[in-house]
Amino acid sequence: MKKLLFIVAALATFGCSKDLGGEVAPINVPSTTTLSGNISVTTTLTADKEWTLKGYVYITDGATLIIQPGTVIKSDISEKGALCIERGAKIQAEGTAAKPIIFTSGRPAGERAPGDWGGIVILGRAKTNRNSEPTIEGGIGRAYGGSNDEDNSGVMKYVRIEYAGIAALPNSEINALTLGAVGSKTVIENVQTIYANDDAFEFFGGTVSPKYLYAYATADDDYDFDFGYTGKVSFSISRRDPQFVDTGDAGNGIECDNDGTGSSATPFTRPVLDNLVLIGPNDPVALSNHNLAMRWRRATQFEVTNSTFIGYMKGGFSLESNETAQAYKDGKSIFKNNKIGTYTTNTSRNFISGATTIISSADVKTKALADGNTEIESTNAEILKLEKPSWTTGWTRFPTKGN
Repeated sequence: MKKLLFIVAALATFGCSKDLGGEVAPINVPSTTTLSGNISVTTTLTADKEWTLKGYVYITDGATLIIQPGTVIKSDISEKGALCIERGAKIQAEGTAAKPIIFTSGRPAGERAPGDWGGIVILGRAKTNRNSEPTIEGGIGRAYGGSNDEDNSGVMKYVRIEYAGIAALPNSEINALTLGAVGSKTVIENVQTIYANDDAFEFFGGTVSPKYLYAYATADDDYDFDFGYTGKVSFSISRRDPQFVDTGDAGNGIECDNDGTGSSATPFTRPVLDNLVLIGPNDPVALSNHNLAMRWRRATQFEVTNSTFIGYMKGGFSLESNETAQAYKDGKSIFKNNKIGTYTTNTSRNFISGATTIISSADVKTKALADGNTEIESTNAEILKLEKPSWTTGWTRFPTKGN
């Protein structure tokens, strides 16, 4: 009889946990729903409560932040929040298509604004191309990098990051999702950013290989790579809002540098990008800072295949340094079997060389077309077919700004 009572009690406990979206009993649920400062033990945020980030919140080495499916985390308005997963810590945020995990503004719908809070920062121990240990930007001041390319910072699945991105200091911003030297055993899938006030996804070194990312209505760059990133991004999308863009910088689909000075530091930044769809404003009245589909510059390298770039206002495939152009000319960088269609009045700018002593724009085009790339028309009908593939069903949303 005692054994039967124990089984019934156990089923009740775990059944309640699953009702909240979890698979095991929560660990160390905070007694207050406001999160601040350091979290140094494994902690669970349950889906039955709404949580608030107040200022910068750090998950420290050895701790794991577990977030149940369907959980909503908002930012304090007066003291803008940000979440930093430090080296040696982990995030376990596994939502589902039916119950995504949502990070958003603390303001009510209709009053939300890009930059209402900081964003999410994950730091790992994979390689960068820095000679000394870097600290992540945005005023967070935590170190990242190391020698373990297989480092594991946890899991993020079916997560929305809304209205994030703040400039803590000039040229030092927190992006919607910042990944500093995150290793290959980290899993990042089905993550959407909405109205990010800086970049949507920024990679500083590391080897993490996310897929099913969606950058919706970003101010600055949708995908930004730097400091020796060598992972792979696949089956991902961006979609620009013609009437929203960074007023102080040009907004691109991709911006990529080996580093800020264009040095030859190794490992070279060389993202592998496959099955991307990047959709520009495609609108005659788009704000003037909407820029290029791809901005390859400062000695970077790349591999891009089976992707579509459409509707960007000022150009498509752009090589902006001698070293970058040379790597493409020599075959170290690959651009094959893609489709490209700049906004209708700028189709002559599908292929651009800013390094004409190495290769002319005409020769970039010749090489690109010989490598199986094709030019397509930039039409709204084509964009409608591309912008919401089946994997976006159920967990994404596409609001007007403020909602």
